Amino acid sequence: MDPRLSSLQATEQHAQEIISRLSSLKEEIKKVIIGQDEAVDQLLITFLAGGHALLEGVPGLAKTLMIRTLAEAIELKFRRIQFTPDLMPSDIIGTEILEEDHSTGKRFFKFNKGPVFSNIILADEINRTSPKTQAALLEAMQEFSVTYAGITYPLDKPFFILATQNPIEQAGTFPLPEAQLDRFLLYIKIDYPSVEEERMILETTTGKKTIVIEKVIDGAQIQEAQRLVREVHISHDLIDFVNTIVRKTRPGHDSAFVNEWVRWGAGPRAGQAMILTAKARALLHGNFAVTRDDIRKVAFPVLRHRVLMNFKAEAEGVTADQVTERLLEAK
Repeated sequence: MDPRLSSLQATEQHAQEIISRLSSLKEEIKKVIIGQDEAVDQLLITFLAGGHALLEGVPGLAKTLMIRTLAEAIELKFRRIQFTPDLMPSDIIGTEILEEDHSTGKRFFKFNKGPVFSNIILADEINRTSPKTQAALLEAMQEFSVTYAGITYPLDKPFFILATQNPIEQAGTFPLPEAQLDRFLLYIKIDYPSVEEERMILETTTGKKTIVIEKVIDGAQIQEAQRLVREVHISHDLIDFVNTIVRKTRPGHDSAFVNEWVRWGAGPRAGQAMILTAKARALLHGNFAVTRDDIRKVAFPVLRHRVLMNFKAEAEGVTADQVTERLLEAK
């Protein structure tokens, strides 16, 4: 047998094993989370693409439960940080403490690592803390490291920040600045369940049955899946399609509705995110090439926090999703 053919078959077999584990991961989440298939898909796409996600939905839609269930099914360190107005940056990244060497009697400062030194971080109600504390996550999200007292500490990989916020209660909240929003790969919106889904939730969560979540994938396999995502093929035509969509979100082009409603369009990071998440979605569904449908599906969570609407749009109730939809229809 040709060694190259044998190597290719081995690669395909390995890829299928990874895809099978991802399917098992999704099934474990569905043991607890009823419905919300699109939100679960987008959460897994975030993991495969190696980014961070912001989940938004009204209270009671299982945002926190979804993230905790995902963490339970993966062999990685998980920490939950409850964001409150009095939370300080040191509560997240850590602080120096004074210790004494009992053999010599000398005192020295030792860096005591905070909860951000985990693999999966649940930043619960991230908009309830001050901008100063929110900014403590910026380096971790972008550089996968933390700098304290002039020393840079690398974070373990894989590393994910999954943040939640609800759109109703605005008193005592601090909206995330655009620079930090842009660090989130996807902005996932969770909606109310359907009639049948809500009935199933009521039935399954009020009985005595205990659901056990099995660990089906580990950190090394997640990293292998991330490497595999990069190898998923995307045609030059689809790269041009992504480039056109992103550029047309910016005022000054020939889209009248964009000029009318949009204050700032998406930057190059949006195009990178769209391609990478489209590749991740293709792999999640067992495909090794990106389709136009993959791009259309990820365009909304990629662009909704990167296209900033103006006052006229807000007054008329026009959203970034509506602008994205019209841009996709025009192509």
